[in-house]
Amino acid sequence: MSRNVLVSALILGVFGFIGATLVAVTEFGTHERILENERQALLRQLYEIVPQERIDNDLLAYPLTVSAREELGQENSLVYVGEKANQLSAMVFEATVPDGYSGPIRILVGVDRNGVLLGTRVIAHKETPGLGDKIEKEKSDWILGFTGKSLTDPKLDRWKVKKDGGDFDQFTGATVTPRAVVKGVRRVLLYFDQQQDALYKEYLEKAKSKP
Repeated sequence: MSRNVLVSALILGVFGFIGATLVAVTEFGTHERILENERQALLRQLYEIVPQERIDNDLLAYPLTVSAREELGQENSLVYVGEKANQLSAMVFEATVPDGYSGPIRILVGVDRNGVLLGTRVIAHKETPGLGDKIEKEKSDWILGFTGKSLTDPKLDRWKVKKDGGDFDQFTGATVTPRAVVKGVRRVLLYFDQQQDALYKEYLEKAKSKP
């Protein structure tokens, strides 16, 4: 009896080892592919905001990590820098809008060198389906209304939803969500306006230091 138990245990151990080995080999073989798929997905999001013809560098080559919780809504944010002919062309900021109706809203905000918005996209949220989720490009074109705006168009004090006396539409039955996004995009523009030169200098130093 004990011999049968030992044989069974050995067989189970062998199968367990083979199974673990197969899992490890599969994970190793797919890890690079997963990373590349994630990279391509992010690039597609970035190129929706910054058309490829506007830049001649790799947006993902030298991203900056900045700590600007008050302005960008999160402890650390990535900033992607686009160049054209060795001149700043655009920056895309990762940011979090902390005061959405159902929680934080993560956004990407692209700004050209003159402080004009190239585009805004929502990349994660928990807003109410059928109401607050209209901030998604797939649900409505509301988010596209930021394109071409700046701190002077509309004027700074008009960066509000219309219900609050501003220039931006709200949603029927859902004002909190668009109000929060408008405030979040405005904060990103103010941060860019204040930090543009320092951010680009940091980018150049980072790119120069890499082989």
